[in-house]
Amino acid sequence: MKISKEMRIGISFAGAVVLFIWGFNFLKGSDLFSPKREFVAIYPSVGGLVNSSPVAINGVKVGMVSGIAFVPGNSGMVAVRLLITNKIGIPANSVAHLYSADLMGSKAIEIKLGNSHEQALSGDTLSTNVEASLKEEVNAQVLPLKKKAEEMMSQVDSVLTALQSVFNKTTRNNLEYSFLSIKNTLRNLENTTSNIDTLVSSERTRLGAIIGNVESISANLKANNHNITNAIQNLSAISDTLAALKISETFARLNHSLSAADQMLSGLQKGEGTLGQLMVNDSLYKTLNQATLDLDLLLRDLKQNPGRYVKFSLF
Repeated sequence: MKISKEMRIGISFAGAVVLFIWGFNFLKGSDLFSPKREFVAIYPSVGGLVNSSPVAINGVKVGMVSGIAFVPGNSGMVAVRLLITNKIGIPANSVAHLYSADLMGSKAIEIKLGNSHEQALSGDTLSTNVEASLKEEVNAQVLPLKKKAEEMMSQVDSVLTALQSVFNKTTRNNLEYSFLSIKNTLRNLENTTSNIDTLVSSERTRLGAIIGNVESISANLKANNHNITNAIQNLSAISDTLAALKISETFARLNHSLSAADQMLSGLQKGEGTLGQLMVNDSLYKTLNQATLDLDLLLRDLKQNPGRYVKFSLF
């Protein structure tokens, strides 16, 4: 059967159209002859995401964005259709993560596979989350620093104002005088340190001798440690012996005796008793003195004239 020229031209044109459509979709990342699945992901905002934006799993491109439209109902939410051309299984609890693909603000979607045993089917709606843009992250980090810087500048301004009011001419003069006093004090300390250093250098021999004597005393104490221990034990034994002697009772008795002696002396001073009369009454003293003189005269007369008092008769 002979094919006409017109038929050949028509077949060639149709083949060219089919080849053009296949090539155009291939360049867009869509293969007309590979199996396709389509999922839906809903976001509050998709700034930077466009049709044909890549969809990846673990960094490997598995599809692209095939459509972007508002969710019916005037909610403002955006529904994104994800065309998956790879045969990889996607669990039902997988998450479509919208993130910044570059510094220019372009967005892409990465499907983070879940752990469910149930597979998502074409047409299902996946869970979503949105990564903050670089600008938002920078603003989130810089905003607290900006607030702190503003607060710090306000405080610094207040401090400078207070310093200007405090550090008047009188205060500055006082500070200058204080610094001068500190300088003089440091100079005196330096001189004192120099004098001490000179003294230590000149008395080094004596200091060495003193340290040697201290070491000798320490050595003697160490050598006589046993004797010192015995002496302490002896003192302890003496204190125990004194405690056993009932010293408190002895002092009580002595105190009682002293009290009695004090009462007796007080009575003598008042003239109580014979001794008291002798101490305070001179008449008794004179009488006793006169009696003593008379007795002395009697004894003398008895020696000189015994015949007056003693007579002997033999017959």
